[in-house]
Amino acid sequence: MNIDNTALSLLDVVSAAICFILVWFMTKPYRYTGERKYISLPLAFSLLGASFAMGGTLYFEPQTFIDVIRWFQLFTQSYAFAFLAVTYYFSKKGKEATKLWLGIIYATIFSVIAISLITIFVPKISALPSFNIVDESMRIFNIVCLSYIAVHTLRGYMSRPDPKTIWIPFGFLLIDFSQYSFLIWSIDASFTAFVGAHFLRLTGLLVFLVVAYQTFYTVSEGSGVRELNEKAPPKR
Repeated sequence: MNIDNTALSLLDVVSAAICFILVWFMTKPYRYTGERKYISLPLAFSLLGASFAMGGTLYFEPQTFIDVIRWFQLFTQSYAFAFLAVTYYFSKKGKEATKLWLGIIYATIFSVIAISLITIFVPKISALPSFNIVDESMRIFNIVCLSYIAVHTLRGYMSRPDPKTIWIPFGFLLIDFSQYSFLIWSIDASFTAFVGAHFLRLTGLLVFLVVAYQTFYTVSEGSGVRELNEKAPPKR
């Protein structure tokens, strides 16, 4: 394994560590409010953490297992962004109207996850399509989800300006740009885009970590809950 691969592996491991720390922070909105729409937050960052942790081992594995890891990363990241988009979409909806639709959407996502895992780990059941085609399609899906979240959080900031919340859409835009860079790499194999995507993603996650820390440790817990309810599920 060369020095470039070592550095990229380290970036994945650090990204995974940040995500797992964020999982702990992301359980707080649900524990404070009891609203099911916030369950998506720790689920999303758990999936991202698992994806990046697997990526950290990518350069140590034999080729056959590398292919499985790449598929696993591709699906788990997209499902994570889907969970986040669902959380933000329902953040302003009424509690009663939200319950039914959340149940349907969660059931759909979990069903797709199960089918994806079976397809990846039991290849004899279903032949996988071209990885590049699926990769490019999923990257576009991720960009759409992240762009929606960035716009949603920016509108929240504009309606209730707060020095802390302006960093939330900025963090999502950084991760959005990282997905765009991964898409460029998938299309033309640009190593610069590939490396840049890792750094953009890491920077975005660091932004979320700082915002989460400020929300839950530099203000009172009650204030943090109020912020969540007023501005949607802010801390990512």
